[in-house]
Amino acid sequence: MYILWSKKDNDLYVGMTNDLRNRVTLHNSGKVFATRLRCPFTLAYYEAHQNKYDAAMREQFLKTGWGKNWVRRTLKNCYQSKKLGG
Repeated sequence: MYILWSKKDNDLYVGMTNDLRNRVTLHNSGKVFATRLRCPFTLAYYEAHQNKYDAAMREQFLKTGWGKNWVRRTLKNCYQSKKLGG
């Protein structure tokens, strides 16, 4: 499970993969349909999970209102000069 920060629109993207390095490269090369217009990205946060189900549940939570608030609070110090997510 990972979170990317878009330098273009200053917003976040949450996803999951089993090959983080490759997935970030795909995002930054515009090959991921969902993010192709928002490049470039910086890896803002990631978590390793024991299985795909746990990663998917965490990803799903982080896309909810409560999860988005957790992400903003957690990453606030990393991007103090930016207002994350809007």
